Amino acid sequence: MVMDYMLSEEERLMIETARAIAVEKMKPIREHYDEKEEFPWEIVKEFAQSDLCGAYIPEEYGGFGKGIMGLVLVVEELCKVDGAIALSLAATALGTLPILISGSEEQKKKYLPDIASGKKLAAFGLTEAGAGSDATGMATVAVKDGDYYVLNGTKCFITNGGDAEIYTIFAKTNPDRGARGISCFIVEKGTPGFEFGKKEKKMGIRASSTRELIFDDCRVHKDQLIGKEGHGLLTAQATLDNSRPGVAAQALGIAEGALDEAVEYARKRVQFGQPIASFQAIQHLLAEMATEVEAARALLYASARMIDSGTGKRTSKESAMAKLFCSEVAMRVTTNAVQIFGGYGYTREYPVEKMMRDAKITTLYEGTSQIQKNEIALNLIKESAAKSK
Repeated sequence: MVMDYMLSEEERLMIETARAIAVEKMKPIREHYDEKEEFPWEIVKEFAQSDLCGAYIPEEYGGFGKGIMGLVLVVEELCKVDGAIALSLAATALGTLPILISGSEEQKKKYLPDIASGKKLAAFGLTEAGAGSDATGMATVAVKDGDYYVLNGTKCFITNGGDAEIYTIFAKTNPDRGARGISCFIVEKGTPGFEFGKKEKKMGIRASSTRELIFDDCRVHKDQLIGKEGHGLLTAQATLDNSRPGVAAQALGIAEGALDEAVEYARKRVQFGQPIASFQAIQHLLAEMATEVEAARALLYASARMIDSGTGKRTSKESAMAKLFCSEVAMRVTTNAVQIFGGYGYTREYPVEKMMRDAKITTLYEGTSQIQKNEIALNLIKESAAKSK
């Protein structure tokens, strides 16, 4: 039983739908996809048939219209069972947000309905080998040539890479202008000059594809430019403000799943003639885990509601707080879950070792925990300076 967050009937319905898919469809096959490192197409079809893919997309484009809160609720519920399989949906949201935030009406009508229906997945192309936390250090360029831009460069660590059909790609259109010389483009899979490089072998989230994107004289029509030329970094920043709660939801869901497994195991595991749940050391671990999970949920839901409030204010600080706290909680909770399981927790006989592996990525992608702290501190300083004027 969790605290009552005054969710609407539609939000509760989304949770129930996600829970049914997670328990009935994902749980029986999660070990297979982790072992084989295969993309979970059969589950993606389940997401599509259940209308979960459009949870955050406005109704006029075929979605459910529940904003970031809708995305958070769905991702959290799915990740209680498997944080990797659910990532196909969450990463698509990340790739879609630039279109939602800065795309033209024509672009929205062209791409959003297929994403909302689950017919097509999306991916977000910002990171490069030499430009991780420092996005302005990217080397990918887009040179104007008549009605086209010619893209050259490489992106790495792209979630859904190779499996998605729609990519929002960031490239320098005017390298001399630094941060103001970056633009964003929609590039479709199959465009000549757009190929996929190596697929990464990872510690966790193995059911999620992470690939290199290669652009070799890839010609993209000017109509595929998202927003204005040179406004790409602003789009990326706004996207991350909106998407980081999705990562936080992934982390929270993984932590909740690990907590549930730990409580159940502690009740059943007998040592010294009694269940280990009767030992104060175990009880204190469980109490700390449960308290952190509930605190993480409260912060996450508040940040999601703030984004959806329609005030137009940037939510960089709040989104960073949610991602930072939820991801760090996920690491602590899954580590403690493995501890409660003892030696069994270190084996693949139980799911907590996988949950611990999957949790780690949430402290790294879409900005490391250290980058989140930088973002939070910078905003605190700005707010203080504004008050003193």
